[in-house]
Amino acid sequence: MFSKARLDTLSDGIFGVSMTLLVLDVRLPDGFHPQDGNELLQGLLNLWPKFVPYVLSFGVLGMRWLANIEIRSRAEFVDREYVNWWLLYLLLITCVPFSTIIVGNFGHFAPAIWLYAGHTLLIALVGMRLFFITPHMEQGDHLRHRQMSAMLLVVSSLLALAMSFVNSRLALWCLTLNFAAPLLKKWSHRATVSD
Repeated sequence: MFSKARLDTLSDGIFGVSMTLLVLDVRLPDGFHPQDGNELLQGLLNLWPKFVPYVLSFGVLGMRWLANIEIRSRAEFVDREYVNWWLLYLLLITCVPFSTIIVGNFGHFAPAIWLYAGHTLLIALVGMRLFFITPHMEQGDHLRHRQMSAMLLVVSSLLALAMSFVNSRLALWCLTLNFAAPLLKKWSHRATVSD
């Protein structure tokens, strides 16, 4: 048996580092030396192809982290199966900066979308597996919200993969559907309260 508190501490650190590393690719080129404010502004505007994947990845990681802390388990210890799945999940989280860099630099190519969307799909699927093997979960609306968030990541990832065969430049935008998760949570809470 392994301490769940220790796993949670490791997870917080990995999410924090991964989310911080995302921004390192959003930078002006080394040889960029603007002569005036307009050139600087243009250089900053040219960063949008890297900034969009950064925001998407930060959002995906942030929502995965929030979904993880919403799960309340009374278990103080977890078994080897849970730990193995959790370590796989964390491995996928640590790889997000890499797939974000690839899609930020080559998002107009379908294979970059396949890598990124496939990666987010794996994160969602492994996260869903963890949901089902978490011991002694406390029941409540938070479980439904976590499932809804994971399903939204699955759907948006599959849409991005499908769209990459049609228009790879637009495919990445399918993942912005994940930002609807807080709105869906709010809406479902209102629907539950009014029933």
